[in-house]
Amino acid sequence: MILSPSVLYKHCYGKYAIAAVNVFTMEQVLGLFAAADKSGAPVIVQITPVARNYATPSMLMAMIIAAAEIYPHVVYSIHLDHGNESHAFDAIENGYQSVMIDASHDSFEQNIARTKSVVDKAHARNIVVEAELGVLSGVEDDLNVGEEAALYTNPLQAKEFVDRTQCDSLAVAVGTSHGAYKFSGGQGLQFHILKKIQEQLPAYPLVLHGSSCVDKNEIALINQYGGKLKEDASGVPDDQLRQAIAYGICKVNIATDLRLLWARTHRAFFATTPELFDPIVPGKKYMQAYQDFMCRRFDVLGASDKAADFLK
Repeated sequence: MILSPSVLYKHCYGKYAIAAVNVFTMEQVLGLFAAADKSGAPVIVQITPVARNYATPSMLMAMIIAAAEIYPHVVYSIHLDHGNESHAFDAIENGYQSVMIDASHDSFEQNIARTKSVVDKAHARNIVVEAELGVLSGVEDDLNVGEEAALYTNPLQAKEFVDRTQCDSLAVAVGTSHGAYKFSGGQGLQFHILKKIQEQLPAYPLVLHGSSCVDKNEIALINQYGGKLKEDASGVPDDQLRQAIAYGICKVNIATDLRLLWARTHRAFFATTPELFDPIVPGKKYMQAYQDFMCRRFDVLGASDKAADFLK
């Protein structure tokens, strides 16, 4: 069942969060839907501009539609992640329920103007818009922002921004970063800022980008089988994610974890069975590992079994 994220957010606010998962390949799409079906968890399927360039928008959409037919009880939305106006306008015309316009690197006034232009077009088609205020550091896809350029979201600006743009959800910068090296300074989520944002925007859905957990065991296994990732790679602890839900976080983005899982699965497979070369064999292993991982994340976010409420 395909639903607007606005419906999901109204149901989950303050109680649980929706996992928003970036997909690039058939294995990821099928693994995500299998996990959502097994856990009974609603999910947001995210497509980035880089994914659209890699697999083409039509191929990605066809895979998602096919997976939804295979798993008809999965409750899901399709969302454009970190798009510009061109990406957003195309997604609005081609079956997405939600689009993100990321003008967070622009000035406050430019961010408002660019976001409002997307909101006007999207709302005319009953499509919701996510915007971003504040700048996350880190590396993901073609994003590369140094720590010196990262800025926390200003709570007072957040209210003004939402009032003037009428965006439907807001990604906030409260301490996370994109990529595998989150919290390099050990500071964690800034709950005092998140609390102030919620006070300014009560009952308004907030979004947490850069929210992968980055399991150190996965890092160790990748390096064991030939990888060279830094040992200090770290992510967002589960207890902090659960705490953030009470402050209005409704959508939690996940991407890095599933890339690390891909690297670990394939490195281990080819290192331990060098005589094999069939891509189907490690592909199946990755899909099973993906499903198991996402089922655990749904539990952490409190989303397991919540799809039944929508299916009624």
